[in-house]
Amino acid sequence: MPSVENTLIQQFDATRRYSLEICSPLEVEDYNLQGADFASPPKWHLAHTSWFFETFLLKPFLANYTTVNDLYATLFNSYYNGVGKPFQRASRGLLSRPSLDDVLTYRKHVDNGIRLLLSGEPHKEHAVIVERVVLGIEHERQHQELFFTDIKYSLSANPLAPTYTQRDTKVPSNAKPPALAFTPFEGGLTETGNDGSGFSFDNELPRHRSWVEPFRMANRLVTNAEYQAFIDDGGYERPDLWLSDGWTEVTTAGWSSPLYWRDTQEGPMEFTLHGLIARQGSAPVCHISGYEAEAYARWCDARLPTEQEWELAASAHSLPDSSMAISALHPESAQSKTTEVAQLYDSCWQWTRSAYTPYPGFKTSPGAIGEYNGKFMSSQWVLRGGSCVSIPAQLRPSYRNFFYPPDRWQFSGVRLAK
Repeated sequence: MPSVENTLIQQFDATRRYSLEICSPLEVEDYNLQGADFASPPKWHLAHTSWFFETFLLKPFLANYTTVNDLYATLFNSYYNGVGKPFQRASRGLLSRPSLDDVLTYRKHVDNGIRLLLSGEPHKEHAVIVERVVLGIEHERQHQELFFTDIKYSLSANPLAPTYTQRDTKVPSNAKPPALAFTPFEGGLTETGNDGSGFSFDNELPRHRSWVEPFRMANRLVTNAEYQAFIDDGGYERPDLWLSDGWTEVTTAGWSSPLYWRDTQEGPMEFTLHGLIARQGSAPVCHISGYEAEAYARWCDARLPTEQEWELAASAHSLPDSSMAISALHPESAQSKTTEVAQLYDSCWQWTRSAYTPYPGFKTSPGAIGEYNGKFMSSQWVLRGGSCVSIPAQLRPSYRNFFYPPDRWQFSGVRLAK
């Protein structure tokens, strides 16, 4: 039977390889693309995930470890103020140096260090090391998803509408989805949060009791065609449907449709990682803000679920395949025979109406690593589920994603509740 260390090295190696695999379709010029201050270049993602392993494992625990370049501690620090001053996020695309080859060399250097740390003599901080390697793997998986969302946004700014290609992916079909229906749930005194079986981030803990009133949850996500009806009815022109901050965004930013919708001479189109494709009415509406999701729900006399409701509904259904690789680059239509709550993990993250706040009894981990989640528990909304570009092995009912309600560049959609 393989040891814990050997199994962990295999998981580490697979995760690190996958980051390089998803970058392989890129041109060298793409590696430094940063379409907005919220989106990071692919090269920075490759370097930052290495910085994480180096900063929280190799520097404190591997004897005689030497870094490739002392300045990397600043260049590739995202937001960990406890270990130094990060390079400003909006300027990551200006980092033409170090070169891509230099970053790849840095990754190999860090990879060799982690293997040495795990395969050497047992360290007195062995339990902490194992815990942090697991966290580093899960952290890199998050950045793999961010790679897709960020490169999509950056490519979308190019009038040529470039295509990101990857083998074993397909353009989704326009299959007819099932009729929208609402599945009833009794509610009651339920438990929310991770149950301790497997990895969880600190923001999923502690597991605690929540009272949930009886509710109904939509069997699938809202489609493009359904959202188009909202637009046709003046949805973006009716302040009565919008939260005050949402209406400010609509009028200031000039929103009139989801982020990647394009109206062309060839008809309604949508920018995707496959390039521009004909907009498919049956596919889930995607890349909308929390404010848009809220306005749509009000328009159709429904609401967004709470995160407690979502977790209760999802807990009754099976998890996605725990593989590493994703199989699609755009959300697909729900299966026509779906009668239960579907599209939980494989299409779009689903906005909830729950504020991203700590669970009762939450405690931030000591030191800089405690900055991972806790300090962001302010002014954001919780999203649940997963998307077509999420790493399936990472998803579970208790997973809490979080973004600001105006954010639209993530694969975010709408599931209704009543």
